[in-house]
Amino acid sequence: MPPIEVLVFAPLIVLTAYVIFGISGFGSTLIAVPLLVQLYPIKFVIPMIVTLDCIGAISMGLRLRADVNKTELVPLLPFLAIGLLIGAFLLLKLPAELLLGALGVIVVGYGLLYASGRQPRFRVGRWAAPPVGIFAGTTSSMFGVGGPIYVMYLAARGSSPEQIRATVPVIFIFTTIARIAIFSVAGLFTLEVLYTAAALLPVMALGMWLGHHLNLSMSREQLVRIIGTLLVASGAALMIRAATT
Repeated sequence: MPPIEVLVFAPLIVLTAYVIFGISGFGSTLIAVPLLVQLYPIKFVIPMIVTLDCIGAISMGLRLRADVNKTELVPLLPFLAIGLLIGAFLLLKLPAELLLGALGVIVVGYGLLYASGRQPRFRVGRWAAPPVGIFAGTTSSMFGVGGPIYVMYLAARGSSPEQIRATVPVIFIFTTIARIAIFSVAGLFTLEVLYTAAALLPVMALGMWLGHHLNLSMSREQLVRIIGTLLVASGAALMIRAATT
């Protein structure tokens, strides 16, 4: 039987992550992974959260499919596929301590950006699809944290907030199905991973339902700043753990 802290905190982490996903359309893995790796090994957490993400992304993508920005989505997909393969290779080959430290740096970076309340405002050309796709695919396979990169890229290409909220889950559908296939070939899916994902599936569904139906008394900007503060704290904890392991 898992330790009591795992039984208590793992469902709470997943619930919180998918409430945020239900509200914003992204952010589930960015919240869940840094916290879950305090309870499980990182090479266990990534395939487990991919399983949950696949179901959540399909649900969100089907619901919002009318607003998908196909013009920006299609050129990005081949480069995402390349990055997914690179990221899976690195996840398998790099030591856990190095992965935890790198994840901590990335999470702190995102957290500082969100906590500052500043949204990057710039425009990029179609030339950005290859480097962004490869980088986002790599971080997605290694850590499951590609969502903010997709959001910034789509915004920089002029997509509306409605298009971004609809397009990002479709990207998640592609990346999660691809990662499931890659991780299956690599042997990362064990019975324990699948059992844990199945046990947390009702919690994920509840979180998404709550996210869809919550009427927040705070603005989206306030929510993003709270998320940023949480990310800075969880990322810093990962960096300390990696340095002291």
